[in-house]
Amino acid sequence: MNKFIKWGIIVVIVAGLAVLGIRTFTPKVNEEIKEKPAAAKGKQNRNLNVKAIVLSETTISDEFFVSGSILPDEEVDLSFETSGKIIDIFFKEGTQVNEGDLLAKINDAPLQAELKKLEAQLKLYTDRMYRQNALLEKEAVSQEAFQEAKTNLATLQAEIDKVIANIEQTELRAPFDGIIGLRQVSQGTYASPTTPIAKLTKINPLKIDFAVPERYAGTLKAGTPLSFTVEGDLDEKKAKIYALDSYVNSDTRTFGVRAMYDNSDGKLFPGRYVSVALTTQTFENTLAIPSQAIVSEMGIDKVFLYKGGKAMPVEIKKGVRTEALVQVLEGLNVGDTVITTGTMQLRTGQGVILDSVN
Repeated sequence: MNKFIKWGIIVVIVAGLAVLGIRTFTPKVNEEIKEKPAAAKGKQNRNLNVKAIVLSETTISDEFFVSGSILPDEEVDLSFETSGKIIDIFFKEGTQVNEGDLLAKINDAPLQAELKKLEAQLKLYTDRMYRQNALLEKEAVSQEAFQEAKTNLATLQAEIDKVIANIEQTELRAPFDGIIGLRQVSQGTYASPTTPIAKLTKINPLKIDFAVPERYAGTLKAGTPLSFTVEGDLDEKKAKIYALDSYVNSDTRTFGVRAMYDNSDGKLFPGRYVSVALTTQTFENTLAIPSQAIVSEMGIDKVFLYKGGKAMPVEIKKGVRTEALVQVLEGLNVGDTVITTGTMQLRTGQGVILDSVN
């Protein structure tokens, strides 16, 4: 009996272990996971809160901003045309000088002496020519003798003109009105044509020098107005284009432009950095949308329209761009409601709720 009882207990234990193992290793259905697909699906179809605008015709300008520099209207490094010792300096550094003002002088004593000598001979040669002419009228001298006297007078006059020209080369004069800079020499310096004396700069008017992208090469013209600002002064200043380059720079793909600014108050100086704002074209009665409303995919530009509570994509063709707006040439019409926020999250036919409409 004890044997049968022993085996019965063993059988019961083994059966119990088997049942326990089956319950332990049988996969349980995770109710939380089971419900997730439905929840995710519901989240995907959830309406998205967005903002939108109703399109109407507007005016948009093709305006762009570039950097540039201020150039003087005229500028030259002054130097003498001849060599010699500087005996006088007549200008004060940093002051205004006028065209023709004598700025410095080289020793011309030998030339002045030569000029006096030739001028003393001039009266003698002039009298001789008149006497020969009077005798020729009486046929007392030959035509050849008269021509010789006339030629000698002309030769002497040419020598005098040459000496006067050489004396003028010893004088350094201002070639135009402007401000003369710091002098580089002192009285007593031996100067030559390669010796810089000072820099003369004309600052009224001033030139605004800048370059624009090559696509504007055919749209700009002389007389086009622009505005610019300089560092430390937020007031816009006005200028007008007066010259354009003759070619597009193949390295930078830019087109050189220069404008003229009336600097009659003398507050601006050459060399300063400027920020230029230029309007090339103005389009009236056109459509424009915020740049953030546009979604670009695979080279195609599109926007989402609000239609019956749904977001519907429409392909567009862009025009000019400003800092905030983009002109729309094709794809939209007046009265369309264009979604302007959340565009990266939108899908075709997705439900949307308009928070605001402008």
